[in-house]
Formats: sequence, C-alpha cells, structure tokens
Amino acid sequence: AQQPGTPLSDQEYHKFFKFLQITIQASTACHLRELYGCKNSLVQRLDEYENHGAIPSGPICSELPGNPLFHNFCTFSLYRCIMKKYFLKV
Repeated sequence: AQQPGTPLSDQEYHKFFKFLQITIQASTACHLRELYGCKNSLVQRLDEYENHGAIPSGPICSELPGNPLFHNFCTFSLYRCIMKKYFLKV
C-alpha cells in the first residue's frame, strides 16, 4: 500500500483516469437524456447499445436492494442519472 499523500503510480493513474473518463461519458449520456428525453433517437441508440440492440420493455427489476421495479427502461435510466448510480444494472 502506498503512503497517504504520495502520488499514484503510472498504473494507478491509468486506472484513475480511465474511471473518470467512463464516469464523464455516463454523465454526458444522462445530460442528453435529461435534455431530450427517452424518445430522442440518440438516447434510444445509446439505450439499445447498452442492451445488446433492444430496449427492454417494462417492468424493469434492478440490482438495488429489494429489487425495486421501474415502469420501463427510461424510468430506470432516469433513476440512475438522478442518483448518479451510472453502472447499476437491470
């Protein structure tokens, strides 16, 4: 383990910035969703990409404790955006 206050190693910096880049991309996708809604063609393409080519129909169960249900994938995605739980899965 590194001493507190010391810089990250090259490998640790790579992991750190990779995480930031992914988080920024997820945040940008959320911003698009909030601006244009789930019916926007770009947002729908992102949803399809995330789900291997098809947007799941509702209801949607998540990995959240107690497996709460969401009416549809759009509602689930908006929840992830609002809560900043970008990598939460159905």
